[in-house]
Amino acid sequence: MKASSSARGSRHLDLPDPDAILVELDNALRTLFAPAHYGKPVPGYELPAALEEHEERVSRQLMRVDHAGEVCAQALYRGQMTAARDARVKTLLARAANEETDHLAWTEQRLGELGGRKSLLNPLWYFNSFALGVASGLIGDRWSLGFLAETERQVEQHLQGHLERLPQKDQRSRAIVAQMKRDEARHATSARRQGATPLPAPVRAAMKLFASVMTTTSRWL
Repeated sequence: MKASSSARGSRHLDLPDPDAILVELDNALRTLFAPAHYGKPVPGYELPAALEEHEERVSRQLMRVDHAGEVCAQALYRGQMTAARDARVKTLLARAANEETDHLAWTEQRLGELGGRKSLLNPLWYFNSFALGVASGLIGDRWSLGFLAETERQVEQHLQGHLERLPQKDQRSRAIVAQMKRDEARHATSARRQGATPLPAPVRAAMKLFASVMTTTSRWL
């Protein structure tokens, strides 16, 4: 009887797929250390952007924060896709992740043009966001979509704040941020149309606190 019980237990034990783990590790390393490539042209690449030194410093800091946010987005979507059950949800997440890859590449290129560097804390942001994505996906697809919708709502507000703070003469950065803001709003709308469950206020507050820590530290580190 003991042997039979043990066998039953072993049959129900779900171990992570080693191949899937390797795929996610490879994706993490590419996101963090390999140059990002975009599918859509960089918004505003043809616009002038001659800046004074203090203006360039502001733009550099804000674009570093935006790039770190896109690192988080890559990890979040990968984590959610790992745990998603519904094929339609996976498709929505994959489509959004592809657009976030463009955002990652756009912000990386603009950051380089401004003479800036990426956040030193990007590995921390990536793995924290991946864990959050997996956790939200394990709770259920509707909750995962709710997490996506709320994340994008907060990101849209964050990007609006950056549009208000970016130098008016930095038309290139402003064009990138404006397009990202439109894309994030569309991602949130798509998630709600797929049946996203609204998140409780304490969860929304915790997400906002995490985002505040990330944006504040990434501005300098």
